Amino acid sequence: MKNYKVKAEKVDSTKAYEVADAMKLVVENATAKFDESIELHVRLGVDGRQADQQVRGTVVLPNGTGKTLKVLVICKPDKQDEAKKAGADHVGAEDIVTKITSQNWLDFDVCITTPDMMGVVGRVAKILGPKGLMPNPKSGTVTTDIKKAVADAKGGKVEYRLDKGNNVHCLIGKASFGADKLVENYNALIAAIIKAKPSAAKGTYLKNVVLTSTMGVGVKVNQII
Repeated sequence: MKNYKVKAEKVDSTKAYEVADAMKLVVENATAKFDESIELHVRLGVDGRQADQQVRGTVVLPNGTGKTLKVLVICKPDKQDEAKKAGADHVGAEDIVTKITSQNWLDFDVCITTPDMMGVVGRVAKILGPKGLMPNPKSGTVTTDIKKAVADAKGGKVEYRLDKGNNVHCLIGKASFGADKLVENYNALIAAIIKAKPSAAKGTYLKNVVLTSTMGVGVKVNQII
């Protein structure tokens, strides 16, 4: 608690900082004994209950996320060698779906599949969906280009999507990256979110933008449009 107060004293909660200054503060406050994650939290001026105001997409961060993801590929045998050579951690077809169903096996962070296997993968939608693991064409995880999908997942691709409160929460890297690389990741992500603005959205789009580390204090960013 005392440590948190010391961090909080360094941040003016009434001020919105320029991106570079905000990032420096966040990195300076990431003083835990482990390499803290740096996260971006954005409140958007949209109504996610409306189908024409959804915000969802993916972007490959230029400096990665600092997190090693386990990738599962569900595809037919003719694509399995491609998946393995691309670096997938687990590869299979109906056998994988059976394993998920019978053993509740979920030892992966990203699930990629080909369009012709969606009928099979659909059998475990109720298991994968709540965990955020269900493949989706919008996130690039339902594709015939397995090699690219695996490379993107391993190379720092993040998915941004609205929660029920019309907020987007995303990992943008680790404190050890340093402020400059984290700013590059921030710029790539925020540009993608801005580009994804629904035409039906009216008024201020980026209503509140905050950067924080795992154990740190939130720092407001001057990025309101």
